[in-house]
Amino acid sequence: MSDITIATLDRMKKQGEKIAVLTCYDASFARLLEDAGVEVLLVGDSLGMVIQGQESTLPVRVDDMVYHSRNVARARRHALMVVDMPFMSYSSAAQALDTAGRLMKEGGAHMVKLEGGTTQLETVRHLVAHAVPVCAHLGLLPQSVHKLGGYRVQGRDGESARIMKEEALALQEAGAQMLVLECVPAALAGEISRLLDIPVIGIGAGPDCDGQVLVLYDMLGIAADAPPRFVKNFLTGAGTIPGALAAYVRAVKEGGFPGPEHGF
Repeated sequence: MSDITIATLDRMKKQGEKIAVLTCYDASFARLLEDAGVEVLLVGDSLGMVIQGQESTLPVRVDDMVYHSRNVARARRHALMVVDMPFMSYSSAAQALDTAGRLMKEGGAHMVKLEGGTTQLETVRHLVAHAVPVCAHLGLLPQSVHKLGGYRVQGRDGESARIMKEEALALQEAGAQMLVLECVPAALAGEISRLLDIPVIGIGAGPDCDGQVLVLYDMLGIAADAPPRFVKNFLTGAGTIPGALAAYVRAVKEGGFPGPEHGF
């Protein structure tokens, strides 16, 4: 199988083919996810909660992200690998470039992901100018959980929805090549997906995004905490982890996931 690149994902969006994304933190799961047909491996700072047992993603360090992304990179064969930039590792454009350089050179990342809208436009432009592919992230921003007052759905009212659409377009114009929408009303997420030329990946954002992502441990039902509303346990009824991963990819591709019960 040929390598999955951002050009591959652009083509899938244009053709209406859904993109399957899952978080991944180690070599063994990297192989299983690729065998199941997952196109994008997201080395997420969610590892702080599901691997390290932290209360949030905030304590995760750049060294942690490099370690886990390196492990995934050793095993990946053709999937696109996106790596989160952790909290306070991109407070300035210069710091962001240093962090992205480590994630790509040491960790093997193909693309880095950062959270935020208008405040990150300069950083996105700076990274793109230095040949760093960027995935943006709007909606619920886990690194801003204390500022937001908890894990809450974003974009419910007209004004916040308008701002999110404007920020999505601005991030695309700044050079972001992919966008994650988290905990956003399905209608708004669908509108943003249609507005943008770049692939839009949803998590708790309804069925009309160009692709879906879940935290691996959540969709296998093995996370320590109760799963969010937008999660489905794919291990139930599948019998095996490879079966659960294949069921997830099939459900995303065929439009069976997410259902109305998983959205807002």
